[in-house]
Amino acid sequence: AWEYHKNKNLDIKNGLVMMITVMIFTAIASFLSRFISGNTMGGFSTVMTMLLGIKFIVRPVMTTKEKMMSVDQKTIIGLICGFVGAGGGMMMLLILTSVLGYELKTAVGTSVFIMTFTALTGAASHFYLGGMPDLLVLALCMLSTLFFARVAAVFANKASAKTLNRALGVVLTVLGAVIILVKLF
Repeated sequence: AWEYHKNKNLDIKNGLVMMITVMIFTAIASFLSRFISGNTMGGFSTVMTMLLGIKFIVRPVMTTKEKMMSVDQKTIIGLICGFVGAGGGMMMLLILTSVLGYELKTAVGTSVFIMTFTALTGAASHFYLGGMPDLLVLALCMLSTLFFARVAAVFANKASAKTLNRALGVVLTVLGAVIILVKLF
């Protein structure tokens, strides 16, 4: 998120509104997730990941910052994100680009900013409700996430909108397809 902020690709003001709403719904969803099968929750997310990837390849987001700033988003951000539970990084990206008209780099930066706190809230809720995970695996995940998030942020902030759309589309499509294939076999 800091890399996006340095490059002026982060909407902190509206991001804070979304983040508070999403964090509340994340805590509620963590509690409710005990009553829903993991396959149901994961299946929706997997299919949406692949579809979102295809969307970025077929219909790239080419909105400019000037056009993005002309849309009054303050009144609907919290409502949309909270009501539809758009707290997941990919779902947040879909809402920011397709519904709220964000320029792609700012949408990615704002989504990363929000997801930092959403992931912390979700993890704390799950740990509290279901016990601690394997601490070695947790540490390895945290370290690799910090490293690769930094690498990806540097790339994303330097890439053209066209390149970023393609890269994001390919990564999400492949990720979704691989997860679907793994679940099938």
